[in-house]
Amino acid sequence: MLGGCPAHIGISVTDPAAARKFYEGILGVPMSDSDPSGEPGDLVMHIGGQPDVWVAARADHVPSRYPVLTFRVDDISGVVAELHRRGVDFLHYDGFDQDEKGVVRADGEPPVAWFSDPAGNVLALRQEQ
Repeated sequence: MLGGCPAHIGISVTDPAAARKFYEGILGVPMSDSDPSGEPGDLVMHIGGQPDVWVAARADHVPSRYPVLTFRVDDISGVVAELHRRGVDFLHYDGFDQDEKGVVRADGEPPVAWFSDPAGNVLALRQEQ
């Protein structure tokens, strides 16, 4: 019934200015102010031909414990190195065999690495095979 309906993805943040600085300035993701029907401070993230991501400013924000967005990349080592250079720290989890940069390279699985936005939302990089 809803399979053909347009949709958008939404995440929440506590500080839209910090979110914009991070997503636009560090990750290079274009953003715009929300349309007039949105709440003040809400933003829209425009990711390469995908549905827009609504970034909602919420005082009661609770960070995700799991990735809210996964960016598919061609060269995870290069992207991780560049994001490290830009000040992004990658998350390390018990139970995963991660290299010193935070990348998991499990046999038969695409390499993946996790990091957080300023609001504590978990994001991921995944290298397409």
